[in-house]
Amino acid sequence: MNLIPLPAFTDNYIWLLHSGHHAIVVDPGDAQPVLSALQQYGLQLDAILVTHHHADHVGGVDVLREATGARVWGPARERIPEPLLRLHYGDTVVELGLTFSVMDVPGHTSGHIAYFCQSMDGAPLLFCGDTLFSGGCGRLFEGTPAQMLASLDSLAALPGNTRVCCTHEYTLSNLKFARAVEPRNADLNQYSAWCEAQRSKGQPTLPSSIAKELQINPFLRTRQPAVVAQAVARQAEERDEVAVFAAIREWKNKF
Repeated sequence: MNLIPLPAFTDNYIWLLHSGHHAIVVDPGDAQPVLSALQQYGLQLDAILVTHHHADHVGGVDVLREATGARVWGPARERIPEPLLRLHYGDTVVELGLTFSVMDVPGHTSGHIAYFCQSMDGAPLLFCGDTLFSGGCGRLFEGTPAQMLASLDSLAALPGNTRVCCTHEYTLSNLKFARAVEPRNADLNQYSAWCEAQRSKGQPTLPSSIAKELQINPFLRTRQPAVVAQAVARQAEERDEVAVFAAIREWKNKF
């Protein structure tokens, strides 16, 4: 299988997964990068996977469906362009011979879902939309801090070698904030240098991995003493995990 992040807009990635003949895409906010890739690689688009309803994730769905006949899978509880195969927690999607389990990850939006494949070319694969970013997490537009913390906990529990395919190249700005939270985190400083080198070469920083995010992402580290201390300094109650998470998220909003 071939996994390719197609750049779109300013900082989006549309994930293309293909076998050499057949393909799926995830969160195509713009049809043109996908159509160009299908032509370049000689691919038939079998399916479109959608994580949530925001325009930069669904804007190209109608054009791609009409051009290719692709099936469209998406969250049952969000407004996605019809016709749509609606998915709930625990459902499975089988495409390209791969089985994806549907996870509920509300927070960024109320009905946001993620797609987890236990094994693709020997390692797990996660399409998580705007829930988890490398070094960060999505803003809470519709959900609550408690929902987002629970969603991130469910992703953090996935195998460490899970490849994390999020949909924005926010990594450098996220890591700048992460270093403010944990300036003495050696793993974070090393990863930041690698990401800066990647971007200087015009290369993506993604996919990341769950193991890496557990080392460097403050939103997966809100129970670590150094992160808790930063939240307490911002008037959070030390023993309230949701309040700690909310304090770090609010700090990032204003950073």
